[in-house]
Amino acid sequence: MKLLLKTLLAFLLGIFITGAMLFLPAGTLDYPGAWLFMALLFTPVLIMGVVLMAKNPELLRKRLEMKEREKTQQGVVALSGLLLVAAFIVAGLDFRFGWSHVSDAIVIIASVVLLIGYALYAEVLRENVYLSRVVEVQEGQRVIDTGLYAIVRHPMYSAVTLLYLSIPLVLGSWWALLAMSPCVVLLAARIKNEEQVLHQGLPGYTDYTHRVRYRMIPWVW
Repeated sequence: MKLLLKTLLAFLLGIFITGAMLFLPAGTLDYPGAWLFMALLFTPVLIMGVVLMAKNPELLRKRLEMKEREKTQQGVVALSGLLLVAAFIVAGLDFRFGWSHVSDAIVIIASVVLLIGYALYAEVLRENVYLSRVVEVQEGQRVIDTGLYAIVRHPMYSAVTLLYLSIPLVLGSWWALLAMSPCVVLLAARIKNEEQVLHQGLPGYTDYTHRVRYRMIPWVW
């Protein structure tokens, strides 16, 4: 019951905060891109939350954990959060003052990419029972090298990259995309630090990196 209440509170708080960051700068509730984005964002979140609550409550508990222990990771998470807030505010202001125009076709494509990102994210959650928001090596953890992990070493971050790059376009703002783009660089920094932790603490991880060369983008990096 405690986990259920914590999950429900996080979900409702996420809706409230996201709406405030978008609609207040926009100066109106008549912001179609914001409503579209929130529908695309929170519907999958709700579905995944229900599934995890029923199938794997321990993984859900870990996904709600936000307290990073690594100083490098603390900085990356904090800066990423600031950039995300900035991008939302910029998107709202962009809508309010008409700074840029994103065609309906691009909004549709971005919406599809966002859903693909969420689908990949859900598959990572299904594949890796050790997945958490905190960089750590858990007791009894083993290397996952099947499914998406056979293609790249950090498929969760691949999915998050798709989300980062599609969200501003769903919101209809090129300027928000510019504000959000440094998050991809921060993900790369997070990955490098995370791999140091895994090399040191996870048996078999070094051998895994020899088998799977690419970290986040197949044939690129």
